[in-house]
Amino acid sequence: MNRNNKKDILLAMIRKGAPMTFSQQARLVLSLATPAILAQLTTTMMQYIDASMVGSLGASASAAIGLVETTMWLMGSICSAAAAGFYVQVSHQLGGNDPARARATLRQGIMSVLVVSMLLGMTVLAISPFLPRWLGGGEDICSTSSVYIAIISLGLPAFQFSMFGYGMLRSSGNMVVPSVMSVVMMALDVFFNFFLIFPTRPMEVLGMPIMMPGAGLGVEGAAIGTVSAEAVAATVTMYILCFRKGELCLCQDSGRFLPTWNVVKNAMHIGLPMGLQQTIMTSAYIVTTIIIAPLGTIAIAANSFGIIVESLCYMPGYGVADAATTLVGQTIGAGRHDLMKRFAWLSVGLGVAIMSVMGVVMYVASPFAMAMMTPSLEVRQLGVEVLRIEAFAEPMFGAAIICYGVFVGAAKTIAPSIMNLASMWGVRITLAALLAPTMGLRGVWLAMCLELCFRGMIFLVKLWTWKLKPQKSMI
Repeated sequence: MNRNNKKDILLAMIRKGAPMTFSQQARLVLSLATPAILAQLTTTMMQYIDASMVGSLGASASAAIGLVETTMWLMGSICSAAAAGFYVQVSHQLGGNDPARARATLRQGIMSVLVVSMLLGMTVLAISPFLPRWLGGGEDICSTSSVYIAIISLGLPAFQFSMFGYGMLRSSGNMVVPSVMSVVMMALDVFFNFFLIFPTRPMEVLGMPIMMPGAGLGVEGAAIGTVSAEAVAATVTMYILCFRKGELCLCQDSGRFLPTWNVVKNAMHIGLPMGLQQTIMTSAYIVTTIIIAPLGTIAIAANSFGIIVESLCYMPGYGVADAATTLVGQTIGAGRHDLMKRFAWLSVGLGVAIMSVMGVVMYVASPFAMAMMTPSLEVRQLGVEVLRIEAFAEPMFGAAIICYGVFVGAAKTIAPSIMNLASMWGVRITLAALLAPTMGLRGVWLAMCLELCFRGMIFLVKLWTWKLKPQKSMI
């Protein structure tokens, strides 16, 4: 019996109300979390490779992308919230053994997220000529930043459908396809960037000199490569989701794609607090960028590279959180409140353990990681210093990430969103503004470290005191 069959049997035990041993619960958490972690890591590796390729062009090229990075997070966060509003409903419906209702939600979700991503993309495209200056960028990088964010905004629907497709597949317990497609997207991104970023140049392959063709588009080429890779991944993922055999295959019945008020209302109940939270949270990241911008190009570049390297450490936490969201959603749909908190704490324990190890790895390996990102010695030295500050926050950051994933699966997003906002604005931004003038970028990252430790603690307290009461699942 292969691993997927074992996982499906364990998921079926949830839906049938069968008792589960601790060993079975732990195996199910691991079987869902492992491919989700790989998916998150490969997505981050794509960003790392992008940054490394662009970093070879110099600090200004890196800073041009780093300046608008927080805006890209905002777009991604809104797309993620829109997708979650529908795939959390589907996880409840599948847990309640109502796949026909789940397929109806999927159809309506397709049309809804398409509208959201198109409106958001057009908005960002309209402000792209002015955005880098609003963020405090210098004249040497503003024009390049504008072109980069404009291209990314045009590809936003592709990114949206990747997020939507991955979430829907995960809600049904299929963690493998999102993982494989993340790897495919990373490989395509490297392939496209290799030919789009760099000009035609001589190279040596297997000891033979050849002239390697290239478009020489620099930062613009990186944006085109990323969008192209996302478009391919989104197309394949949505095809597998909608037309291949499975509970969510749309070939099994017919239905309307035009959203109904009940489905939209449930989606807004889940996604709106998440979207508002992420919008305000990313506004805080933008404020942080504005605090960092006067520190100069070196600080902007080091901050951008540091964020990418750190994400290699915390992305496993998001993978475990994806698994927690699926398990909590399906146990609620099945009415298995006896299992819900056990899955929650198993997920939190796994995530904190993994991110503790990753924090140690980040502290030790940060010089090597930064050396891979940029040839600039000043940028590398500053990046290593801030990464070693941040390494101490990784375990508690993991606790916050996974607890939030638990609450998303339970469709309880309002209180956790408020907690995230209070921590970000009340602790991080305040401390960063106070410390940056005297400590520079080091002060900003020290503020980040302290805030993440605080956030992890309040989320653990919230999960510990959370009173699980029977609730109406979204079926």
